[in-house]
Amino acid sequence: MATATSIQNASTAGSGMQARNLMRRIVGLPWRAVNWFGGSAERHWKNIAAAIIQVCANKSRSILTTLGIIIAVTSTITVVSFVQGFGSYVTDMLRGFGTNMVFVLPSSPGGMQGRMLGRVVMDIEDIKAVGSQCDKVRRISPMMFSNVTVEYGHEKVERVELQGATEQFQTIRNFYVDEGRFYGPIDVDNGAYVCALGREVLKELGADESIVGDYVYLDEHRFKVLGLLEKKGAVFGDSQDRLVLIPHSTGIKMFPFLSRFLPFVLEVTSEEDVEEATLQLTQVLRARHNIQPGQPNDFRILRQDELLRDFEQVQMVATSVLTGIVGISLIVGGVGIMNIMLVSVTERTREIGLRKSIGGRRRDILAQFLTEAVVLSTLGGIVGTVLGYSICYVASLHPSMVEVTVPVWVVAVALGFSAGVGVIFGIIPAFKAAILHPIDALRHE
Repeated sequence: MATATSIQNASTAGSGMQARNLMRRIVGLPWRAVNWFGGSAERHWKNIAAAIIQVCANKSRSILTTLGIIIAVTSTITVVSFVQGFGSYVTDMLRGFGTNMVFVLPSSPGGMQGRMLGRVVMDIEDIKAVGSQCDKVRRISPMMFSNVTVEYGHEKVERVELQGATEQFQTIRNFYVDEGRFYGPIDVDNGAYVCALGREVLKELGADESIVGDYVYLDEHRFKVLGLLEKKGAVFGDSQDRLVLIPHSTGIKMFPFLSRFLPFVLEVTSEEDVEEATLQLTQVLRARHNIQPGQPNDFRILRQDELLRDFEQVQMVATSVLTGIVGISLIVGGVGIMNIMLVSVTERTREIGLRKSIGGRRRDILAQFLTEAVVLSTLGGIVGTVLGYSICYVASLHPSMVEVTVPVWVVAVALGFSAGVGVIFGIIPAFKAAILHPIDALRHE
């Protein structure tokens, strides 16, 4: 009985000791983790310091080695930044027109169905019906386009764009005057011979702001200049300031044949109502044109929000494709790094043998050469980033250049890829160095 009790007590004591040891291990786990990470970090810093010493010891070779990475990162940042800059410029311009703006123009569908519909017609009554029956339409204006010759005194400017519209056009398209006034609803109802001139027309006529209140001739028709339009700049190379705006009713008197072919522009109550407004005007026009179910529309609807989405998709595809093309140079730079690292392994074979003979492990040799490759490629990425920023900054200083800003994500991608190239293309030389036999390495000449 005493023996059994002793065995039981010993078992209990052993269990207690195991529990205490387990508790000590659990409590000491964070400290061991800190020591492990500290030692690992120290080894990494030593490898980085040794890699920097090797780079500085062979400056010319290091520069030539990283040249491919430098060019790749510079070109990637520059190309993406320019594409993004131009894309942002066009996107802001399109948004400035208003994402709740819709163009409608008569258009004959192709094929047999188009021939069956007959002649396409869209007149002022169609536009009035859309304006009155579509509750999601805030403003609407017919549009009339032509080219005219503008004369003022002894000066003559040919092939100037003429646009006819109502007074609501200036609000829909943000075409306001900064000198004088725009024509009003009375001018539109009466078909008055009044106009507003664009700034480029004013310049080509050799006139100044005193022309307001004076008269010009548009295709030999005498018009009073009520105002001067504010400068809008160019869109895709076409000037928005080389135009003359007149009431559409006056334009129809000048060009009667256009009365049966009138496109129009409208402003929807809000961006969220564009879809519903499109459905409403489609129903109104199909009913007025007696288009049967299954037949195509004899008009086209151009929505500003769809144009904006299409352009953003094109911009995204262009950015991806161009980034992929210039990114190929990163592979070329990586091949150069791998080549130089293989040469470095051959040159330092005796050093590798010496390190192994005094206890150096394979993973230490592997980490050393891999760190050198990563340091080389990362330094090339940093230099390339600085050059890319510099090119974009200098380009932005040109007065005709759009604002070119470097996206943060492209810098992160470029540096990440350059470091990744160092890892991918440095692993083979590092592995070759790690598997060298110490005796063979020491015998190497």
